[in-house]
Amino acid sequence: MKGVLRKAKPKDMVRVHELVNLYAKEGLLLPVSLNSLYDNVRDFWVFETEGRIVGCAALHVTWEDLAEIRSLAVDPSFRGKGIGRKLVEACLEEARSMELARVFVLTYQVEFFKKLGFREVEKGFLPHKVWTDCLNCPKFPSCDETAMVKEL
Repeated sequence: MKGVLRKAKPKDMVRVHELVNLYAKEGLLLPVSLNSLYDNVRDFWVFETEGRIVGCAALHVTWEDLAEIRSLAVDPSFRGKGIGRKLVEACLEEARSMELARVFVLTYQVEFFKKLGFREVEKGFLPHKVWTDCLNCPKFPSCDETAMVKEL
């Protein structure tokens, strides 16, 4: 798919908010406020085609050697075109540039992440700091997402 993969800008956050919350309504992502997106704009990558953002993902550093890929969302009309893969690969490359040892995800898309070299782990494998966001999740403490890690 032709387009531009780039770091997000503050002006992109309204569209990122739309994308993420589209999947949050389906229970596939955590809902996120626009304010939180602006606070974390530097974490985000976007994929833009024909002047429109059609995908996003964030790399959020959680510890000295660990980061999470979160808020991966692709416009439904652009799914299956490799955009999600490009966004994850950008996050992984950024993690490598920061000399992080591992990247994790909490996901329902297990097969997608397996294809990208992630492996399933027990949630207890992740440090407690990771669970800060989980405390506000409606599914806490009965999370049904799968924890996956990729060693870098």
